[in-house]
Amino acid sequence: MPSLGPTELIIILVLALVLFGAGKLGDVGSALGKSIREFRRASTDDETTKDKRTEERTEPPRAS
Repeated sequence: MPSLGPTELIIILVLALVLFGAGKLGDVGSALGKSIREFRRASTDDETTKDKRTEERTEPPRAS
């Protein structure tokens, strides 16, 4: 997959500015940032839960 160069990034930013306008662009960026943070948090929580479940399965049963 080819990488994006500076020219392509400028074109994308100009198109976003035209589509959303200067006022809405900040709101869109903020919402995108919140979405990414929430996705990362959920992903980390999922891995932590998975690790805990694995630890529970590998522990030998305790004798009473």
